[in-house]
Amino acid sequence: MEKIIFPDLYCPFPSQINKHVDVLEEYALEWVLRFNLLENESRVYQRFSKSNFFLLTVYAYPHCQLEELKIANDWLSWLFIWDDQCDMSELGKQPEILKDYQKRFLEIFNGIEPTSQDIPLSHALSDIRKRMLQIGDPISFDRVVRSFEGYFHGCMLEAFNRLQGIVPDVNTYTKMRRLSVAGDLVLAWIDFFNHLTIPDVVKEQTIVSKLGEMTSNIISWCNDIFSASREMASGDFHNLVLVFHYQQRLPLEEAIKRCVEMHNQEVQAMIDLEASIPHFGEELDAELEKYVLGLNTWISANLNWYADSARYQSLEKLELMAA
Repeated sequence: MEKIIFPDLYCPFPSQINKHVDVLEEYALEWVLRFNLLENESRVYQRFSKSNFFLLTVYAYPHCQLEELKIANDWLSWLFIWDDQCDMSELGKQPEILKDYQKRFLEIFNGIEPTSQDIPLSHALSDIRKRMLQIGDPISFDRVVRSFEGYFHGCMLEAFNRLQGIVPDVNTYTKMRRLSVAGDLVLAWIDFFNHLTIPDVVKEQTIVSKLGEMTSNIISWCNDIFSASREMASGDFHNLVLVFHYQQRLPLEEAIKRCVEMHNQEVQAMIDLEASIPHFGEELDAELEKYVLGLNTWISANLNWYADSARYQSLEKLELMAA
């Protein structure tokens, strides 16, 4: 597949970068190497290094303190490493094996101690959990746990599709993609790392919930536009560009254009909807203002990161990780 020149994506949200960027850059590789999360191959190490995940972290959390920033970055590193296993190895076509791995991850994230029989990702996840509980409140942590389960469900849905060769329609794919892109997990992270205290009853209000859904859509579609080349080369069809291309028989350039239009329209619709957030009292209004700023910041961070990351230039397949 030839390299695609993408139109500019609409993103009027301002961006900032965390003051600890240099420290985090030095730390980022230290953690993944300490837990042996990268295979002993230079290409795997180089691919991870060039992805520059730490830049996504410092854009997404411009005001976090250093320890919070490190945990957030470790989360992103863990998630992207696991996501590559689901997308780029044979594991992505083996839902029953995938289910066993993810069941164990959830056990560990709920407090079970890993053993010598567990894979490195399990030990790393246990480390993240312990450090999160030291800095966050139980309610916010519980939201992260629930959202983590949703992400795993999305990975399973994609695995069943790959196994059966099913290309979903646009509506089905959009719902599935919000899960597999870890959209709800991102929303829970915004609460957790910004120490927000917004009750579930408020988060479940139609407008507030819709803003979260829109954020997940925008992040998903942005990702799909930039990763279309890699997924087409690897034979995967879990990408909005490729759903339009295969399902609706649109030429590739037209499919990309359709996705860009959807992304830009969703950003504008989100801006319009933000003006309609109801009032819940001075204290909750202030928390919601920070939450919406967190949504906007994640959207701009995600887009900014693509300019500095080589993650989607790599087309090679991965070996299934060792048990």
